[in-house]
Amino acid sequence: MAGAKELMMGSFMVERTAFVPSTRLVFGPHLQNKLCFSPVLVSERRVGSVRRGSVAAISQDFVRVVSEKPVKFKVRAVVTVRKKNKEDLKETINKHLDALTDKLGRNVVLELVSTEIDPNTKAPKRSNEAVLKDWSKKSKIRAERVTYTAEFVVDSSFGVPGAITVTNKHQNEFFTESIVVEGFACGPVHFVCNSWVQSRKDHRRKRVFFSNMPYLPSETPPGLKSLREKELQELRGDGKGFRKLSDRIYDYATYNDLGNPDKGIDLARPALGGKEIPYPRRCRTGRLPSDTDINAESRVEKPLPMYVPRDEAFEETKQETFATWRLKGVLHNLIPSLIASISAENHDFKGFADIDSLYKEGLLLKFGFQDEIKKLPKVVSKIQESSQGLLKYDTPKIVSKDKFAWIRDDEFARQALAGINPVNINRLEAFPPISKLDPAVYGSPESALKDEHILGNINGMSVQQAIEENKLFILDYHDIYLPFIDRINALDGRKAYATRTVFYLTSEGTLKPIAIELSLPSSKRVLTPPVDATSSWLWQLAKSHVCSNDAGVHQLVNHWLKTHACMEPFILAAHRQMSAMHPIFKLLDPHMRYTFEINALARQSLINAGGVIESCFTPGQYCMEISAAAYKDMWRFDLEGLPADLVQRGVAVPDSTQPHGLKLLIEDYPYAKDGLLIWSAIENWVRTYVQHYYPDAVLIQNDMELQAWYHESVNVGHADLSHESWWPELKDAESLISILTTLIWLASAQHAALNFGQYPYGGYIPNRPPLMRRLIPDEKDPEYLKFLDDPQRYFLSALPSLLQSTKFMAVVDTLSTHSPDEEYLGERNQPSTWTGDTEMVEAFYEFSAEMGSIEKEIDQRNSDPRLKNRCGAGVLPYELLAPSSNPGVTCRGVPNSVSI
Repeated sequence: MAGAKELMMGSFMVERTAFVPSTRLVFGPHLQNKLCFSPVLVSERRVGSVRRGSVAAISQDFVRVVSEKPVKFKVRAVVTVRKKNKEDLKETINKHLDALTDKLGRNVVLELVSTEIDPNTKAPKRSNEAVLKDWSKKSKIRAERVTYTAEFVVDSSFGVPGAITVTNKHQNEFFTESIVVEGFACGPVHFVCNSWVQSRKDHRRKRVFFSNMPYLPSETPPGLKSLREKELQELRGDGKGFRKLSDRIYDYATYNDLGNPDKGIDLARPALGGKEIPYPRRCRTGRLPSDTDINAESRVEKPLPMYVPRDEAFEETKQETFATWRLKGVLHNLIPSLIASISAENHDFKGFADIDSLYKEGLLLKFGFQDEIKKLPKVVSKIQESSQGLLKYDTPKIVSKDKFAWIRDDEFARQALAGINPVNINRLEAFPPISKLDPAVYGSPESALKDEHILGNINGMSVQQAIEENKLFILDYHDIYLPFIDRINALDGRKAYATRTVFYLTSEGTLKPIAIELSLPSSKRVLTPPVDATSSWLWQLAKSHVCSNDAGVHQLVNHWLKTHACMEPFILAAHRQMSAMHPIFKLLDPHMRYTFEINALARQSLINAGGVIESCFTPGQYCMEISAAAYKDMWRFDLEGLPADLVQRGVAVPDSTQPHGLKLLIEDYPYAKDGLLIWSAIENWVRTYVQHYYPDAVLIQNDMELQAWYHESVNVGHADLSHESWWPELKDAESLISILTTLIWLASAQHAALNFGQYPYGGYIPNRPPLMRRLIPDEKDPEYLKFLDDPQRYFLSALPSLLQSTKFMAVVDTLSTHSPDEEYLGERNQPSTWTGDTEMVEAFYEFSAEMGSIEKEIDQRNSDPRLKNRCGAGVLPYELLAPSSNPGVTCRGVPNSVSI
């Protein structure tokens, strides 16, 4: 048997049998010198790609039972490490030290862990420890990826490796992409890692990576049970202490770090989360409280990093892309900021040509600020002279095809169906609309809208007839804004109404606005489509106030709250409660990428006190309170799926004869039409996956990790709403399919539809002003004469100032950008090895192919002249739900996750 140390690679056929006897099997005479192996008892239920009752089978002609001792043989691990492109001085010094000391025993050590228990020690079988070879020799290789090997000696009774431990005795961390163990009878064993391995000086415990075979908790091989439990305990942490950037601990905290009371009372903000102000939970950092408020967590300001678990941080490609666009944003905003600081005036746009020059000429050259530019430091003047490429903005798509499209009523209405916020249009079910606010606090709930306001624009119908024939629709921002209006209007340079806009559905399938209600706590006013020059400018101002309302709800509620903040608890709970071996964790994994990091960056500089959101949106310091009010009164997880949302808004009705089981009441509704294609594809993929692992509801009910994940998501992550009766019960395959489909939809398609059009639509400020600075004058207003004298100047003075505009444009330009390392829906990192279940690998390839078919269908729709909301002269095609994209600002592409 000396030849048993030799290795023959290959795979084995499978046949149906209940188990393999516990005696060791050896191949017949012509193969016995090639390979020895030990049999493994296989579960009666399907495990991985092996079907029920199947085991690796060997023809009886080649098997004989023997009782001799196990024979040792060699196996090899191939470790792929992704190298850093940029290192700081400390990392460079440590790299050279690591290369030197690796030869002296301070190296990287691996150990295989079997799926079996050693009958003598009652502990998992383990291989010898093996050192990664040639670390020192390969330290100067400049390739993006470097492979290392380690050799183990195992005996034929070892079984199959189910885990591998890694001990890093170096000074620097390193990124392990994958490990492949070669030499076992089952063929290569894959370990998908994608993780930073920390130095032992920072983290004493060995890192554990599990093979890509999926196991429900009840099916965990005996040799992996304790490791599975210990790994989850380590990821949960103990809820105490300050989190180091190298930690991998996932825990919960409230949003008590948005304010900065140590810098002044004007930067203090209430904590979001708890009985007083319900809100989802975010990832805990453990930072000390601020000096002036023990309940507020101290701030970490740019450029210092915020804590996220180490593997959740942006990878280098993403970091570089984000840094480049952030630099571009800084340069865009640098000169306007400095000029604002030395100039007494808050510069307004003097004409539309000034706005156009932002895209054609670069900043300020045509603004008449030569005197101010001369006062700037010489270094800034040189930046202005030498960086015109960076200082110019790209022309937003909304004005690239038709410069004046934004002025038209049909485009204003079209964007409610195919713009950046197509999720607030509702069917008008009663007229006039009624407020749900407390009349004792907010006055009469009745609207100022009357029949006479709309009768002339509904094609001769009565109002009731138009309602019954599903011809009237509404954007209603009355109830979400009115409680805040007085406080907003008391802010310097901020003015707002609580608006309602009524639309009529034409025979062409397009909407047209027929009335706008503008409400203040003390008064209500209704404007209708213009009949002369004066009413045209008033109508344009009214539409701009609607757009400002819409921009606020889009950013604070639909985008940030519903796709960023509300997703984070589900991701936290997944890492805390489901092992990386769990099939559902493997399903969700690509849809959780980068979400912690982008949310942390948002807390640092977007949604914080004095941050971009407060600076650029009408509600100012009350922005996040509006977001919290929407969470308390409007958010329901059971209505976050696309079909339920469309039905709840009254724009669709259930109809089993229609594709996707719904009939759209606005047939040419691009967001809904394309969204249903993607929703159905996700649902079918999830259904295939769930039914593969859970053929019986009892398996779901008894899956302790799965149940703990959902319970913690609801009762800890969304603790403030956990008492609500609308939460789905996780009891069977259908409920699990619904929950998972909703989460994947929100992380991918819903976020894409709400995010990647921000600059293409919002980068031209008059199309979609994020804030307004003036109310609409009436004849009794002293400013009415100024308005009549120069309505264009009045209109532009009501829009954001130059500084506010450039700041907003720079940020949404960054947020609308796809990174080169983006993974899109239908794509996965390591697509053939992300799971060891070959049947599910094939099912995923089918899902990927379906994404390609959907993209072709979307392209065809965008070329169909009958669909006037996405095709026509100067009309932008609707591509926000087209699955693929190139890097950059493309107004298309559906990444897997909330990654920007």
